Amino acid sequence: MSVSELERVRELGRAALSTLEANRRRIDDLNVYPVPDGDTGTNMTLTARAIMEALDSSAAVDRSALAKELTRAALMGARGNSGVIFSQILRGAAEALGESGLLDTATIRRAFRSASDAAYRAVRRPVEGTMLSVIRELAEEAEDPRNGQLDPTALLKRLVERGEEALARTPEQLDVLREAGVVDAGGAGLLEIVRGVAAALAGEPLPEAPLGEPHEAGLEAVHQDLSQFRYCTVFVIEGESLDAEALEAELEQFGDSLLVVGDPSALKIHVHTDEPGRALALGTVRGTIEGVEIANMHKQTEERSERLLAAVPDPELTLETGVVAVVPGGGNRRLFESYGAARVIEGGQTMNPSTADILAAIEATPATEVLVLPNNSNVILSAEQAAQLTDRPVRVLPSHSVAAGLAAIVRYLPSLDAAANEAAMLDAIEQVATGEVTRASRDVELDGVDVRTGAWLGLADGVAVACSDDFDDVAAAVAARLLDGGREVLTLLTGEAEPDLDRLVRRLQEEHPGVELELHPGGQPHYPLLLSAE
Repeated sequence: MSVSELERVRELGRAALSTLEANRRRIDDLNVYPVPDGDTGTNMTLTARAIMEALDSSAAVDRSALAKELTRAALMGARGNSGVIFSQILRGAAEALGESGLLDTATIRRAFRSASDAAYRAVRRPVEGTMLSVIRELAEEAEDPRNGQLDPTALLKRLVERGEEALARTPEQLDVLREAGVVDAGGAGLLEIVRGVAAALAGEPLPEAPLGEPHEAGLEAVHQDLSQFRYCTVFVIEGESLDAEALEAELEQFGDSLLVVGDPSALKIHVHTDEPGRALALGTVRGTIEGVEIANMHKQTEERSERLLAAVPDPELTLETGVVAVVPGGGNRRLFESYGAARVIEGGQTMNPSTADILAAIEATPATEVLVLPNNSNVILSAEQAAQLTDRPVRVLPSHSVAAGLAAIVRYLPSLDAAANEAAMLDAIEQVATGEVTRASRDVELDGVDVRTGAWLGLADGVAVACSDDFDDVAAAVAARLLDGGREVLTLLTGEAEPDLDRLVRRLQEEHPGVELELHPGGQPHYPLLLSAE
């Protein structure tokens, strides 16, 4: 491999990286699948940089050796779900491009087919509407007999056109993209890589990042559900006779978005899980682990939402009254948003938001007047201080629990003024009875109940009513106390450690046949079950 050939490959690599970097933030903002953590552009860019570093330092004597170097660099440097899949796309392409012979249209055709096949092999359950669909359509276009007479430059231009068409179709293939009003982020990143290579091959200036083009995230893309799991975990295992399928089967038991790629001497692992330590432990028993990266996707999702909202010009106030709520757990967040909360702040027991956090949410609420639901006794003072620091009319409602806040926001109507909403919501707070089930932290006699450390403790309106090793007995006792006085609706919010409520629900239906029962995943920490009765 001559010095001039190697330098030409470097030019193409730099062009691909430059185009990707120019679009990194836009691609981050498009990211809603598989989780809306807003890092696809960043992960693909970091993966491409790792490849480019290997290319810049390479002294390979032939294309085959260079292909192996770049494949290894892509595997070791891959970041996130999109980066790992991209590493396999490059692997497939490198296998074809590393063969001896002319780098002609036929070779490019084989490279795209090999890239597509490698990407689909890497994903346990391929999903259309993703970067897989884009690379597949690029391979199909490269193999189209009508393009057989095109030279490499003309073929790459045609592939960019087909890539744009394929990317535009991704919302038709994947519901979450259509609902968010965006195209697939990984597909967008892949298209920019091909676009950069095509421009460099043609000797044309690199395309500038588009402004105001259709493939940008709008307001519909802001409020996306949090990932089921919190941590994106990526690492490499190096060893001997590594069994990818066996490792994949074990990881699948406690995570999703799973990718295990590589060869028997080195495997790259990507998994979304709540137990990153457990995933790493599976690696250490098989070999040496390195390149460990653990990202909090819930935090990334919140940062992405804030970034998108900050980019939107201040709209004219459209609500008469807006609600800011402090809520723990993704399920509770979705509940409050479904009832019209304009801003939801993560917070609650042992994780109280600051006055500055609440003030920022008040200022960002598009309404003439704002109501704040603290939903925790310890948050009320911070909310009141925030209300004093803003020029906007703000009323803080004394909701001492998530369940009380939920009862209040059910009564909220954005078209009514703050006084009318406040009256209706205060009435709901006064009428609702709330309870919780948690683990007792110490031995004590509380309200006449013998409380033992580690046992289930049930509270109704702050008063201990039961303590037992039987979760269902305690929960049923709390429910019975809350339903005293003829209340007809019982709401259950399950916590982060979601208990199995099948037996409890059947029991409650038998013991209280006239009561309407509502069950929602709340996701709050510390309290496996919150209850309210109205």
